[in-house]
Amino acid sequence: MTAPPLVSRFRELHESGCFVLPNPWDLGSAKVLVQLGFKAVATTSCGLAWTLGVRDHAVTLEQKLAHLRVMTAAVPVPVSADFEKGFAVAPVEVAANVTAAAATGIAGLSIEDSTGDPSNPLFDLSLAVERMRAAREALDKSGTGVLLTGRSEGFLVGRPDLAETIRRLRAYADAGAECLYAPGLRTVAEITAVVEAVAPKPVNALIGSDVATVEQLARMGVRRISVGGALARVAWTGFLQAAKEIAERGTFAELGRAMPFPEINTKF
Repeated sequence: MTAPPLVSRFRELHESGCFVLPNPWDLGSAKVLVQLGFKAVATTSCGLAWTLGVRDHAVTLEQKLAHLRVMTAAVPVPVSADFEKGFAVAPVEVAANVTAAAATGIAGLSIEDSTGDPSNPLFDLSLAVERMRAAREALDKSGTGVLLTGRSEGFLVGRPDLAETIRRLRAYADAGAECLYAPGLRTVAEITAVVEAVAPKPVNALIGSDVATVEQLARMGVRRISVGGALARVAWTGFLQAAKEIAERGTFAELGRAMPFPEINTKF
């Protein structure tokens, strides 16, 4: 079965060079990012959660699937899904949920190995591999060509062990992950080590501050750059600063720093 055009385009972006995959949190932010020239976008779990008034990882499967359908219908570029831990633990349930996600029109999907349990934050490697393999098989059966990214979350959940992270990413690659991703890497040296360890598989680097430029990351061999919830955090920062000023001081100076109404309104 031939992959849909947007899926094929997304796959081509992973074949060479380096591209930025920004993370919109809603339909409007997605449309504006496309206007700015980005060739693909990815969802953000925390960005979506905050729009629904809940914390990260509190979004339900049905809410996530509905969000993916809205996002893929809104923009003419590939959309990759932050699919968290697959909204299940058991591999067979992960497979069922991945099948449902693939039917929303997405071009890519990531599965992570965090449990959500602070006392045992990562799935045992054997189970994590089974979950990744189940996702791979589900995508193959779907015939959609959706690209699978394997995520190891150790650096985000209090287990910043580079050797273990690399061991997990290699295992996920062997289980069928086509792109590897270790969010939370803090230095250029750590990112470089991951790129070299899983080569020639493409690596996604999460950048949430001024760690390196796109050009520098490209020279390091990073194929894909995402920003996670950072753009959503920037938006919320501006909102909170203005709202707190009004609530606490009764002044409105922050509102005067906003982009003019016509400049925003004409983007839609």
